[in-house]
Amino acid sequence: MAEHTSSSITIDAAPADVMAVISDFARYPDWTGEVKEAEVLKTDEQGRAEQVRLVMDAGAIKDDQVLGYTWTGENEVSWTLVKSQMLRSLDGSYLLKPAGAGGTEVTYVLTVDVKIPMLGMIKRKAEKVIIDRALAGLKKRVESA
Repeated sequence: MAEHTSSSITIDAAPADVMAVISDFARYPDWTGEVKEAEVLKTDEQGRAEQVRLVMDAGAIKDDQVLGYTWTGENEVSWTLVKSQMLRSLDGSYLLKPAGAGGTEVTYVLTVDVKIPMLGMIKRKAEKVIIDRALAGLKKRVESA
């Protein structure tokens, strides 16, 4: 099994409020930094995204990718790569848990495999940067709403 990278942050908002921001793909360019465009291609019977096209620009890595999303209950979403120019695979998830005083602990897990050769240590460092930026952006976005 591929090694993954994970990190958690506590956000001062209810899980439903955090998930509302996570599931609002059209607004990702407003707070994620790396996502320049986001387009929901397919939704499930509840109106949640099943496939999303993302145009990414993370400095050295620019990519046009499609991710498939799976929603588990109200507090978990995971995704996997459908197609990409730069990546061989990408698996991630957000897991939300209620935290004290109405907050939410958000855990982000990410595994990325690029098509170009890259040392595992460098790849995990890149995953960590992606996760930390995403969690910080999510926290700022949710708490400023």
